[in-house]
Amino acid sequence: MRSLILLLSFLCLVNCKDDKTSDTESTTSGSTSYTISFKNAVHHEAEITATFKGLKSGETEFRMSRSSPGRYAIHEFAKNVYKVKVTDGKGNVLETTRPNPYSWIVNNHDGTIIVNYTLYANHGDGTYAQVDETHAHLNMPATFMYAPSLENDTFNIELKPREDLNWEIATQLKFVEGNSYSAENLQYFMDSPTEISDHMVRSFEVDGQKINFALHHNGTAAEFDDYFEKVKKTILQQKAVFGELPTFDYGEYTFLGCYIPNATGDGMEHRNSTIVTSTRSLADGADRNIGTVSHEFFHCWNVERIRPQSLEPFNFEEANMSGELWFAEGFTSYYDDLTLTRAGIIAQEDYINGLTGTFNYVWNSPGRQFFNPIEMSYQAPFVDAARSVDDINRSNTFISYYSYGSMLGLALDLSLRAENLNLDDYMTLVWNTYGKTETYYTIADLQQTLKDYAGAEFGDAFFNNYIYKSGMPDFESLFKTVGVQLEQNTAQPAFGLRLNNQVITNNTLVGSGAYTAGLEKGDKLLKIDGIELNETSDLNKILGTVKPNQTVDVVYERFGKQRTVKLTLDVDMSYAISSLDELSEVEKANRDAWLGNK
Repeated sequence: MRSLILLLSFLCLVNCKDDKTSDTESTTSGSTSYTISFKNAVHHEAEITATFKGLKSGETEFRMSRSSPGRYAIHEFAKNVYKVKVTDGKGNVLETTRPNPYSWIVNNHDGTIIVNYTLYANHGDGTYAQVDETHAHLNMPATFMYAPSLENDTFNIELKPREDLNWEIATQLKFVEGNSYSAENLQYFMDSPTEISDHMVRSFEVDGQKINFALHHNGTAAEFDDYFEKVKKTILQQKAVFGELPTFDYGEYTFLGCYIPNATGDGMEHRNSTIVTSTRSLADGADRNIGTVSHEFFHCWNVERIRPQSLEPFNFEEANMSGELWFAEGFTSYYDDLTLTRAGIIAQEDYINGLTGTFNYVWNSPGRQFFNPIEMSYQAPFVDAARSVDDINRSNTFISYYSYGSMLGLALDLSLRAENLNLDDYMTLVWNTYGKTETYYTIADLQQTLKDYAGAEFGDAFFNNYIYKSGMPDFESLFKTVGVQLEQNTAQPAFGLRLNNQVITNNTLVGSGAYTAGLEKGDKLLKIDGIELNETSDLNKILGTVKPNQTVDVVYERFGKQRTVKLTLDVDMSYAISSLDELSEVEKANRDAWLGNK
């Protein structure tokens, strides 16, 4: 026995030594650390030091990101970086080369590269950074350089708030100590926006997890208290859809709110937090701001954990394209106002009437003849905060995947309810199958899950007609099941034009009378049906004197020359969506199941 004990002790020593060696090897891998300060905040500058350690010898690249989580277009954040100075671990200055506008290459380092640079930041939204004397609003891709070779190693950051401005820190990053935080890798670090300001915080607990709202605003504590009560109702209604909250990585979820005049309106989801920005104060726009809160929090299920394969891993060097945005963004858009209605923040009749604008936009857009919802999703790198100087024809070819997907979510929900099913339970099945297990899905997976839930015939019919093709469901019949009527006013004519000082400001829509007549954006209208126009002319007054399908003479100016063309007026194809005055018992029950508190 004694010999056996000695043998076991010897084996334990060997194994323990091996384990320690393994631990040592893991702790000597590379790491990235940052410090950031804001001495010159008044001029929108931040001073940043990035230290990259544990680098292999030879050529090393460090760079700025070109894209940002939740956005799909290229943004070229390197354009706001200057005064770049690079040294090794001993302080020796290193020469750099620039293979492209967003990267730096260094040779002859000693395993450590230290980069000091200045960042200019003055756009406070969900993508960019803003530094001024009110706050430091940091989206990480817009702020911090990184070394791709260290992307799987630890990221540490020390933030240096302006104590003279009473700044505090709000972030989903893991707290270390003092003003220091960490992330387990590049993906988590870049996905962790940070707000440093004199902000207020409200919190509440749900099933052992904490929901925080850090709000930088110019309003009162009482306004924030009232607003936070609406936030809580919203969160609980969304939790009721799935039956549970996601498991947040550190037991907390944080809204980073900036409702200030110098911000730019936006919302951007992240794994355990979200940015919500607006120029509207709580006193002036609380009911509009809460819509963004609802949308972004639903994303903590749908897109952050119920996540398309096409977005994993997120690529910081290129545009990110996904054919699933009609579901990830569109179905989330369907649930944002639906949630607020269920929470009693939006009245049911107001919600129903509010469907009209989105419905008409999707139904009447020529874009459906060019792209289906998947292909509309592919357009995101061109439309999602992407900028170009050349003219585009989006009014004819594009329907926002937010709006398109929202109407498809509505159609699927009402179609399922006609079968004594509902979209909530389908979303829960998707959550349990893909989100909760964090298994990335494809469009085929969504289709199969619908077939599992509602039957093969139902699932295939929905995807084959409305996702792979651009068909539109029979909304008139679907609306009737919940006591909603869809009416078209065919007695009204339509020009289909927008004017500013008599000049057409939009591309004329394919198939419209104006398009067929050859009118185009930039044309200046001088007369319609003999009526002279001027800067204060109202097309609606002219519409009152003509009828649908009537042909009128239009005199216009193009490139300095007058021309005359005959235009046949369109039938107004817009619809009105409203609640029936009286509901049957069945319609009332269906309405309550759809829009009532869960």
